[in-house]
Amino acid sequence: MAQVRIIKKYPNRRLYDTEISSYITLEEVRQLVVDGEEFEVRDAKTGEELTRSVLLQIIAEHEERGQPMFTTQLLSQVIRFYGDSLQGFMGGYLERSLQVFLDQQQQFRSQLNTMLGQTPWSMLNDLTERNMDMWKSLQQGFLNAAAGTLKNAKDKDPGKS
Repeated sequence: MAQVRIIKKYPNRRLYDTEISSYITLEEVRQLVVDGEEFEVRDAKTGEELTRSVLLQIIAEHEERGQPMFTTQLLSQVIRFYGDSLQGFMGGYLERSLQVFLDQQQQFRSQLNTMLGQTPWSMLNDLTERNMDMWKSLQQGFLNAAAGTLKNAKDKDPGKS
């Protein structure tokens, strides 16, 4: 099993990635999350585990800029659960609900990729081929109808040709 990446947080709020021996930004920590990297953030002096705190900081920064994911009402409802008798169940419930959502999202994307092909170009190519087949069929039907009309006309008047 791979060793968990350690990021040290210094009193000046700087983050030091021990794997690459370099300071990193909060945005780079966010990218580690997006990439699925396993890591822990620890206080450089005490060794205290700070990962949750840093993840909450990333969420707070992203909520402040751009389009927020969490409404004020949702945040208020979550805050109300602190100290409630059901607080212990809420975290697990949210985690399972999010996992179900992610599973459904993956299934939807998989079905969409199957339906559309791997690229927009392959979808466009398939659509073009179907349109061409339909057009050929339409033309063939028109030509057959025209040929049938000509044949019927010749059959009715054998002297003309």
